Amino acid sequence: MADYRIAAMKSPIEVVDYLFARLHQMGIRSVHGLPGDYNLVALDSLPKNNLKWVGNVNELNAGYAADGYARINGIAAIITTFGVGELSALNALAGSYSEIVPVVHIVGYPSTISQKDGLLLHHTLGNGNYNVFADMSTNISCCVERLNDPSYIAAQIDYALQQCWILSRPVYLSLPTDMVQKKIEGERLKTPLDLRLPTNDPAREDYVVDVVLKYLTAAKNPIILVDACAIRHRVLEEVHGLINKTNLPVFVTPMGKGAVNETHPAFGGVYAGDGSLPEVKKRVESSDLILTIGAIKSDFNTAGFSYKTSQLNSIDFHSTHVTVRYSEYPGVHMKGVLQKVIDKVDLSKISAVPGPYMETEPKAEEDDSPTITQAWFWPSVSSFLKENDIVITETGTANFGIWGTKFPAGVTALSQVLWGSIGYSVGACQGAALASRDAGNERRTVLFVGDGSFQLTAQDFVICNDGYTVERFIHGMDAAYNDIAGWHYKDLVKVFGAKDGTYRTYQVKTKDDVKKLFTDKQFNAADCLQFVELYIPKEDAPRALKLTAEASALRNAKG
Repeated sequence: MADYRIAAMKSPIEVVDYLFARLHQMGIRSVHGLPGDYNLVALDSLPKNNLKWVGNVNELNAGYAADGYARINGIAAIITTFGVGELSALNALAGSYSEIVPVVHIVGYPSTISQKDGLLLHHTLGNGNYNVFADMSTNISCCVERLNDPSYIAAQIDYALQQCWILSRPVYLSLPTDMVQKKIEGERLKTPLDLRLPTNDPAREDYVVDVVLKYLTAAKNPIILVDACAIRHRVLEEVHGLINKTNLPVFVTPMGKGAVNETHPAFGGVYAGDGSLPEVKKRVESSDLILTIGAIKSDFNTAGFSYKTSQLNSIDFHSTHVTVRYSEYPGVHMKGVLQKVIDKVDLSKISAVPGPYMETEPKAEEDDSPTITQAWFWPSVSSFLKENDIVITETGTANFGIWGTKFPAGVTALSQVLWGSIGYSVGACQGAALASRDAGNERRTVLFVGDGSFQLTAQDFVICNDGYTVERFIHGMDAAYNDIAGWHYKDLVKVFGAKDGTYRTYQVKTKDDVKKLFTDKQFNAADCLQFVELYIPKEDAPRALKLTAEASALRNAKG
């Protein structure tokens, strides 16, 4: 019997092919995840849609990898199976939601018939409720779509992907086994998704711009402070346009590290309240007007909420609103406002008082001891990094230490300062490196991860400091629960299947070892996987981490 619904279509296409075609149109070339019986038929269609399958060892690592891929590529996708698979990925996807990273989560579901009948299938809770896992994802997804009816599936997919991009947060798509090969109208694939931000109301936008310019021209020593949402909501072009035109001193937060070209003469360093270098703290907190772009004022991003700035002296630019001192203008996004400020600002009325300049080679702590210290190591990394490197730092000492590293131009920094799931960086490193390769460029990917974090997702630097140093400084310096078992880390490369000649390993225990490594031409070429064990005493930590830990401990004690 003829299917008249299909006969009426101009370009019939299977649901899975429609979905994968859209992913490819959005720039995705590799898809992370794990196979499971509810997603296997869908996985068969990846190659014909020019998508590469990247199988991971578990869903958590796959989620971390997808997050890293998205931060470099702009968007990523992960495919898991119903229940057991998707739940294993939720920690990573919650991190993507928290840190505003666009990841498409596709979950292979039991058939719609099985769902309707409430069958007690494997991977269920045994209660016939097939919505429970999707419901769990509603609070860590900006859109949840159940693809249960072919009449609506194309529109659901398009809407979810559009929201994923515009809001820069994960979306959840359930794909039942009996919907995978259903035919839907493919004609709409000829029209790319509209991924532009909705335009601001012109009158409201002009008013906000005039208010911003009024305070900017009245200020005596204004500065710019750039944070993570400037990266996530894609306004770095406008940020650099504002810096280049006004020459105002510019600083970044820890989460904003890498957002600004650190070789720019106006760049002054990292501001994180009491965790800042003294000259940075003084310059930022003495400013009479701070233009904050994309601020996320979390505890680790502010060194324990230690900002000494006033909202009365601040103009905050966000993706959904602009706040000028104590007046909020909702529904006016920063992208349009920043561009008009650049276009309309009168430079003759701007007071651009120079700020501190972060040296290309920050002065490392010098002493006679051969022992590698945090204060010595991180400034020394500056000489090793190259333009356009991808630098990934793990929650803990690396996230704080990298504040003291001066980046060459074009460096992209990945970290998880807000969500802070230890082990994140190892999976993210794989995803970031893959995204770079998919884009056809030769960017080096450099990972700094502590031994404790590495043990969670071990599968290239490992910083061996004998356990969970970040926790030691918060509570329990010598407590057994902050200890870890010692591993022969560099040997893991071979254990996990690397073939001879495709990797190099190093063990670094002294300052001279570090200097030798950083000047080694073969090591700098990074023509293969390189794994470094680097040893730092467990009682040592970056200054910023110590200050943040003290603030956290004090806050916890007060209750």
